Amino acid sequence: MFLSGLSRASVLFHCQGQFPLTQNVTVVEGGTAILTCRVDQNDNTSLQWSNPAQQTLYFDDKKALRDNRIELVRASWHELSISVSDVSLSDEGQYTCSLFTMPVKTSKAYLTVLGVPEKPQISGFSSPVMEGDLMQLTCKTSGSKPAADIRWFKNDKEIKDVKYLKEEDANRKTFTVSSTLDFRVDRSDDGVAVICRVDHESLNATPQVAMQVLEIHYTPSVKIIPSTPFPQEGQPLILTCESKGKPLPEPVLWTKDGGELPDPDRMVVSGRELNILFLNKTDNGTYRCEATNTIGQSSAEYVLIVHDPNALAGQNGPDHALIGGIVAVVVFVTLCSIFLLGRYLARHKGTYLTNEAKGAEDAPDADTAIINAEGSQVNAEEKKEYFI
Repeated sequence: MFLSGLSRASVLFHCQGQFPLTQNVTVVEGGTAILTCRVDQNDNTSLQWSNPAQQTLYFDDKKALRDNRIELVRASWHELSISVSDVSLSDEGQYTCSLFTMPVKTSKAYLTVLGVPEKPQISGFSSPVMEGDLMQLTCKTSGSKPAADIRWFKNDKEIKDVKYLKEEDANRKTFTVSSTLDFRVDRSDDGVAVICRVDHESLNATPQVAMQVLEIHYTPSVKIIPSTPFPQEGQPLILTCESKGKPLPEPVLWTKDGGELPDPDRMVVSGRELNILFLNKTDNGTYRCEATNTIGQSSAEYVLIVHDPNALAGQNGPDHALIGGIVAVVVFVTLCSIFLLGRYLARHKGTYLTNEAKGAEDAPDADTAIINAEGSQVNAEEKKEYFI
């Protein structure tokens, strides 16, 4: 009984071990797939691999299908492994490993082929673009399986508000995906790189990218910078006209009070600078710098006030009137304090007897105490004190 039970268990374990084991395989198009079939317990039973069309690829170590891409990797009683190189999308499907027992036992392995997306292309940009215009850029890539993901970046910051479209290709296996980005441009976009990035599992964490550098044309911006904050009579002054724009503004135009510069000998224009060799009071006025390019025109103004050097020196020196006023107030307050203190001492001066004089403690004031003391005690010692 015991031996019979052990024998049945051994036979059951042997039959369970005689079962082929396979795994699904994923490979990138153009790569190499390894299909492996293993059997833990095998009593010299043959193994076979067949393709999705049920064509035999290998029977043990014997090649059955004429396909140079298919090669034997390992053949033994416990394993049959084959390789399929230069895998194409048509190779995708369910492969079968068969163990020729009675009955035949099989195991399935699904081969998934990833379609690699083509390098993306950006369309819709025509240079140049005017400031304030609405720009529409489209990024497209084909051949991905499954469908690829497209992301947009501007100044390394991802843009989320985009449109996404997925279409099946003619082979009904891969996809063409496109994404459209709409935004209104300004001068800060000039020279900025807009990047379209394609992410896909076949790219091994190395996305494909396309880049478009923007060229934005805009009107000039103008600013006047003086060489000194306090122009002084007799000193030179340089006014610099900073102008930015695209295209680059033409040479700037300087005017004073709406007309030409009045003294060309002293007022020399050099590029974007106005040099006034030595200032005088007649130079006071409003100076205007005007910059122009093909997009438009802009200007800035600077009001010149020529200061008297002596007046500026006086302003920079100590204020004697202020100091004199402070001293006078201090003296006045001190004299008033002394006067009030003297009056206070004069009003509270008096004499009184000490408590040793009889009746002194009952007197309402010092004078009464003295009178009482003289009337009641002739030989009492008179003591005088002053309240301070």
